[in-house]
Amino acid sequence: MTEPSSVGATAPPSPARRDGARFAISVLTAMNLLNYVDRYVPSAVKTLFQEDLHLTDLETSIPLTAFIFVYMFASPLFGALADRWPRKVVIAAGVALWSLATGAAAFSTGFVSFLVARAFVGVGEAAYATLSPALLSDFYPPKLRSRALTFFYVAIPVGTAIGFAAGGAIGQRYGWRAAFLVCGLPGIVAALFALRIKDPGRGTFDADAAERPTPWRPALVALRRNPTFVLAVIGYTAVTFAGGIMADWYATFLHRCRGASVEEAAKLAGIVIVLGGLAGTAFGGWLGERFVGRTKQPYLLMCGLTMFVAAVLCVPALLVEDPATATVWAALSQVFFWAYNGPLNAILVNCVSSALRARAFALSILCIHAFGDAISPSIAGAVSGASGNLLHAMLLVPVAAAVGALVWLYGWRALPAGA
Repeated sequence: MTEPSSVGATAPPSPARRDGARFAISVLTAMNLLNYVDRYVPSAVKTLFQEDLHLTDLETSIPLTAFIFVYMFASPLFGALADRWPRKVVIAAGVALWSLATGAAAFSTGFVSFLVARAFVGVGEAAYATLSPALLSDFYPPKLRSRALTFFYVAIPVGTAIGFAAGGAIGQRYGWRAAFLVCGLPGIVAALFALRIKDPGRGTFDADAAERPTPWRPALVALRRNPTFVLAVIGYTAVTFAGGIMADWYATFLHRCRGASVEEAAKLAGIVIVLGGLAGTAFGGWLGERFVGRTKQPYLLMCGLTMFVAAVLCVPALLVEDPATATVWAALSQVFFWAYNGPLNAILVNCVSSALRARAFALSILCIHAFGDAISPSIAGAVSGASGNLLHAMLLVPVAAAVGALVWLYGWRALPAGA
């Protein structure tokens, strides 16, 4: 599909529109930050609620799997609901739901109640993640969307850091139940702010602004025939597969294979993921803009090159024996790994019509999780168990990242300009 042409992109926006865009990106980014705070609170206080609720190791992990599966299967549903309800209302309802569900986990009495609470977090986050990028893109012309989405996605590593730090600190001092309450309930305030966003309408800066949202059946046909979307999502899925293994197993790898203590391994893994994600997302947004106008498919080229560098740097990060040195290599790898974040999502926004955007994000969320981080930690565990060496499983990370890079680079070479 040809990239939708923009309209009004050269006309200076009115002060009211600029203020509306600033308010929207501030609120939506704050929500994204809270999103990742709530995701990682359970990881920060896992030992505490495991002991209190008398859970096995497996029972502490199943709620995460349930969250991911509910999240990915609920995403298409909310893509459809956005056709019937104002997007800001659906987003606000989703944020309120996941915040209440996070707080509800504080009242868990056992495995089942904890599992149900975390599953409902997935429902709420599906509403938010499906619609927010599309809504945010309607405040900006195509040439500014990568910058806006980069700012939006910087909240991921920041929220992750706050989730670990705040959850751990509150849990240590006041108990794990207080951690869930304190970290979860601020989302209610964010939901109220979301209702004050002035929706600019679908496709404000696109020539197809008058089109109605496309029903699911023709939407699937259109997306399947859109080579830019297909290649972007295939590469995204491979990269998410790699990221799922890194997030779930890297700390265990440092402890089991590199001799770091449990506390040191957790600290080093947190530094790698948080600092690498923060620097990488910001770096990718800056670098992506440098590629624009220099080549066809500039974002695909930039994503492919940086992901290939990440894959190469990941190899010494896994093979070096000293934990501290390995962490330096891993942090460098993660900077390049996360560089794709803003530009890749800008590709997903720009390669489809405004009528398809919610469907496109819903389908991409389903694909990257169903074939990515929902299954990759278990596959890594199976490889480790079969081979007797966790290193063999961790080497799937650079392999999957390289696959994603090659898919994106193929797209850069094969697709015509503007496709």
